[in-house]
Amino acid sequence: MPKVLRIINRFNLGGISYNVSYLSRYMPQECDTLLIGGPEEEGEESSLYIPHSLGLKPVVIEEMRRSINPFSDYFAYRRIKKIIREFKPDIVHTHASKAGAIGRMAAIHCGVPVIVHTFHGHVFQGYFGSFKTNIFKFIERYLAKRSSAIVAISQIQKKELSETYSICEAAKIEVVPLGFDLDRFTENQAEKRKNFRSKYGLQEDELAIGIIGRLAPIKNHYLFIDAIEQLSKSTNKKIKALIIGDGETKQELMAYLQQKQLPYSTDNTKPELFILTSWIREVDIALAGLDLVCLTSKNEGTPVSLIEAQAASRYIVTTNVGGIKDILHPDCGLLSAPDDKDTYIKNLIYAVTHFEEVHKKAGSASVEVVQKFSYKRLCSDMWRLYQKLGEKIK
Repeated sequence: MPKVLRIINRFNLGGISYNVSYLSRYMPQECDTLLIGGPEEEGEESSLYIPHSLGLKPVVIEEMRRSINPFSDYFAYRRIKKIIREFKPDIVHTHASKAGAIGRMAAIHCGVPVIVHTFHGHVFQGYFGSFKTNIFKFIERYLAKRSSAIVAISQIQKKELSETYSICEAAKIEVVPLGFDLDRFTENQAEKRKNFRSKYGLQEDELAIGIIGRLAPIKNHYLFIDAIEQLSKSTNKKIKALIIGDGETKQELMAYLQQKQLPYSTDNTKPELFILTSWIREVDIALAGLDLVCLTSKNEGTPVSLIEAQAASRYIVTTNVGGIKDILHPDCGLLSAPDDKDTYIKNLIYAVTHFEEVHKKAGSASVEVVQKFSYKRLCSDMWRLYQKLGEKIK
């Protein structure tokens, strides 16, 4: 029975929490898994309810924080080394950058036989200046050499890691797409839609356009605001724009709305053109209530919100970054370059103008999306990788 220590950056609400929870719960029974990670940051929603709902008992490492801090990072490293010595894993599998750096260093120094790292995204574009970015590349190249395998979540990401950023050779990278329990996005949609739209005061003749995710500079919500502003001037259709999420740029976004004299609300009592809902745990209910979904990021890995939106039969207008092109069904959305504001706005206007047509196309494609991104497929793919690497365990 191989033992797997699975390490996540932090338990904040998002796709990574779902994936590590499914992998920890639904791998074959011969696999004994311990899930550990840092706590959510201020402005984030805790995701511990996800592993708890699956009967898991994850260990929270308080010292592992998002920001780089030599003292807290060192203590997180020591804590992980202690867990490795006590749990004695055959495989250490880290997910995302901070967990990947600290967790792999601890695994290397403890002599763990198999070390695997999954890039859910990367920080090589859009986050830092060239000096700091080059440092991160250097660290990742070193750690990749000491890893048994690197997991990319899309073919595009594999090409970026091997060719664009030269993190490691392509032969060392396995592509394992994300996987989820997507059935909830297809069930009871009429009832969920009614409840969501009633809560936020949305009328049936209003198109609800939503953007879902952390409020952070890299997500570029300013483009969403600008696009909605232009859309409101270009169409006779009634629209509402919902910003679902929370984070560091919330106050700046509200100031931007005020500066542009665009009406917004932060509660359910007075629905304005823009509605800031904060976090919504029941994303399936939110998607049932929305009509179109947007994403405006400057950089991404594989955004879970877009997989979920397609499962819920929602049409998407998005920037073409990270692995989005790999996961977006051709009938489910429109792409534009992250710096091409005009095309993004044109795509949104087209989706609204031709809403009935694009909505029907997205509905037809949802079955294929649900099958492709199943958590059962995810666990099966990862188990095959573990078996492939298993010779080092024996």
